Amino acid sequence: MTLHQELSAANVPIPVVRSIASGDITVTRTYSDRYDLKVAPAIPRAEAFSVVVQLRDFDAHRLWKAGELVYEGGHARASLAITDLRDQWQCQHLSPFDNVRFQIPFARMRAFAQEMGRNEYLTLACVQGRNDPVMYGLAQALLPSLDNQRTASPLFLEQINLAVLAHLSQTYGGLHFPADKKGTLAPWQERLATEFLASHFDKPFSLRELASLCELSRSYFNKAFKESFGRTPSRWLTDYRIARVKELLLQDLPIVEVAVSCGFADQSHMTRVFTSLTGETPARFRRKNRAAGPVMDQLSS
Repeated sequence: MTLHQELSAANVPIPVVRSIASGDITVTRTYSDRYDLKVAPAIPRAEAFSVVVQLRDFDAHRLWKAGELVYEGGHARASLAITDLRDQWQCQHLSPFDNVRFQIPFARMRAFAQEMGRNEYLTLACVQGRNDPVMYGLAQALLPSLDNQRTASPLFLEQINLAVLAHLSQTYGGLHFPADKKGTLAPWQERLATEFLASHFDKPFSLRELASLCELSRSYFNKAFKESFGRTPSRWLTDYRIARVKELLLQDLPIVEVAVSCGFADQSHMTRVFTSLTGETPARFRRKNRAAGPVMDQLSS
């Protein structure tokens, strides 16, 4: 008997959806053995990332973003997709599937980074179909808790979610945690340095001022900072500014106002830096990534 036949005999709705929450992170398993599912309801918008891990090979589906078909095809077992839920997403599953989705608020990602002594303006790269055996293993570890929520251990769920946050923030968020602590800043220096940079992202300051705050010479501070964070203070600050620019570009602000509020001399300066790091202009990024209203009604008909 197939999964579909077993579920039909048990009068279980198809697809099957099972969710469990740990703090403000929600984990949902969705699976079906059918080929004839209709377009799923649009995913509610949220200030969060959706991270989906495929537990089996998934041959075919369609994915719409803001009413526009953006993907048609499948994903292999252990592949991962990250999407920004400020956009409107809708999917039609055209073959059997089994996946686990983590919904992680932006605020939770950034709080985790700060708890780890990293005050970066953390965002995740939105990827599709990326093979990720680590997330596949963590998703599998949660299956018993999803299947029997009454016996699920809150401590276990919390620990798995911390592992998820650590992996995502390093692999897709660019956080750097050196394996060898030699030549790095002390924890208190890391905290002071990143707090200072984050609070001065739109103000002029000297590297000597920052080094003095950490009670180090300018040259030693620069080397130790790079060992700690995998980039120079200047590059850390640029990445922080660009992350803020991306956030503000999704709002109804003039691009020139975004540039000034993020510490750039003017719009052209911001455009040069943004384009060199992302490969596209701020205007193009805004056009591609801003939510464009509700998904077309005909998708759910």
